[in-house]
Amino acid sequence: MVRALPRNIQLKLEQTLSQWPHWHCTPELTRAPNVVRILTPGISNFSVLVESGQHFVVRIDGLDPASNGLNRQTEWRTLEAAHSAGLAPHPRYFNPELGSLVCDYLAPEAAYNLDITDVGQLLRAIHQLPSRHHRLNLMERILQYEKRLQRSGQPLNTGLKKSGEKVSEILSEINRTPPSTVLCHNDLLQANRIHSAGRLWAIDWEYCAMGSPWYDLAVVANGDLLSEVETEALMTAYLGRTADAQERSLLDQYSCIYRYLELLWYLALEKPVLNAAAIEEKSAALISLLSQRSI
Repeated sequence: MVRALPRNIQLKLEQTLSQWPHWHCTPELTRAPNVVRILTPGISNFSVLVESGQHFVVRIDGLDPASNGLNRQTEWRTLEAAHSAGLAPHPRYFNPELGSLVCDYLAPEAAYNLDITDVGQLLRAIHQLPSRHHRLNLMERILQYEKRLQRSGQPLNTGLKKSGEKVSEILSEINRTPPSTVLCHNDLLQANRIHSAGRLWAIDWEYCAMGSPWYDLAVVANGDLLSEVETEALMTAYLGRTADAQERSLLDQYSCIYRYLELLWYLALEKPVLNAAAIEEKSAALISLLSQRSI
């Protein structure tokens, strides 16, 4: 089964498993973990389920974290704080040289039905975690992906260029009176939430950084394609009250930024995961969202 992984990932996994005496477990492990199955041969990471008295998830970097603006030290410290707050699985081992992270495995409850109120409350709890030095600079992240596309010979078409210009204007508008920053997850999509043992947990914290809480909300609202009713429920659960006009405007602004950044991310991947029709659909949704702001 492990042989299904790329050779370099397989070697890093084996090295991580060989370090099992150094995993922070109580009680300590008494034997080397066994591989159960590959969970996700992901776009940028590989996750493997292993067992040694209990189950763990071993994540191995598939891409250089710095190329996506990630900070593994921040992720590790945030995971420790998030676990202590009952928001994330217990982190057990971290080796930046191998690009590996080990956390407890949370078994998902298949019978759970999504309650967007739970997601809003989870976000509110995340935003109360201790501050970190690492910050998400959305303009820098956008420029990073745009330059990567240029270097790979994939210049933006006219429609995307116009969208990028409008998003830059939105960022400039936000930066004139920047909102307060909090510790954000920045990727709390449905795939990164698990309902286990009667509660909702956040996993895959690799994009965590200080940023605007409204970007975190926009990620969920747009990444999960929430309806207007669901988005309103998300904001109400997060705020503990009905959102006002200024807050709705902030969500709209960050929604445009997220949609553009998401599109750039997909386009900049070395191995495409979306076909041309899906890219066009996302591009059309972005253009529609930006046009609504101009009405």
